Amino acid sequence: MELKQVIIAHKAGDNHSKAWAQTCAKQLEALKCKVLMGPSGYKDNPYPVFLSSVSEKIDLAIILGGDGTVLAAARQLAPEGIPILAINIGGNLGFLTEPFELFKNTEQVWHRLQSDRYAMLQRMMLEARIFEGDRYAPRINSQRFYCLNEMCIKPASIDRMPTATLEIEVDGEIVDQYQGDGLLVATPTGSTCYTASANGPIIHPGIDAIAVTPICPLSLSSRPIIIPPGSVVDIWPLEDYELHTKLWTDASLATSIWPGQWISVRMANFMAKFIVLRENYSFYQTLRDKLQWAGTRIHFDNNHRGN
Repeated sequence: MELKQVIIAHKAGDNHSKAWAQTCAKQLEALKCKVLMGPSGYKDNPYPVFLSSVSEKIDLAIILGGDGTVLAAARQLAPEGIPILAINIGGNLGFLTEPFELFKNTEQVWHRLQSDRYAMLQRMMLEARIFEGDRYAPRINSQRFYCLNEMCIKPASIDRMPTATLEIEVDGEIVDQYQGDGLLVATPTGSTCYTASANGPIIHPGIDAIAVTPICPLSLSSRPIIIPPGSVVDIWPLEDYELHTKLWTDASLATSIWPGQWISVRMANFMAKFIVLRENYSFYQTLRDKLQWAGTRIHFDNNHRGN
């Protein structure tokens, strides 16, 4: 990998993350690398400025923060094909990041990257658009919204907890009407986040699939489903006379949904690219470590494994 132009984004408001970003910038600049650095957070989005200010390709994005910082980076950078090296500095769970211990010797990390001694993990993303008008002659009413974890269609109100009534179609065929707190359309990466909390399926990130999970449905027969990655999921908000229904991407508000509009979700035509420094990366170990997947309360010896 060449390191001629690099983005460094640190978690906004976190001094530890900012200090490491400054250290990385100095070292990379000493290697004749151009560095674009800035904070990323709820009120800080540096990526449009970064992307509009360059004339040559960006070789790498170094994201120093937690999962929220990584999700924001993926939505902005994955469409541009920019690989992401995410390090858990200032984060909590760190499900999408590399361990900080592998990053402490930063000069060794730069050498590894330049020598191509790393793995690349590609993760599926989703895109959503808002449509309106006649079902058979729809009009596009929004930009494209992207997510790495999930699209969430859910009402919001400052003075009460409104219920959502949502009709879902998959490839033009009605599947169900859900009444409850909302609906999640998730990637395999997102299956271990909000979807898992809503009793949805956990999907290995090596599989391309879409998980559709109702949130607290008012029916015992409303169940999560897994559908092929090429499917198109259309969600129609019904009975929303007070305009509460919103589209959320990776827990960030994307847009409001007006009467007569619907949300169409499909697999994006690009993947998020994550650099893996760990030599023994395991999805199952991540589940055990991050989600405390303990299994049975009593552990028995398995003498047949031979170890």
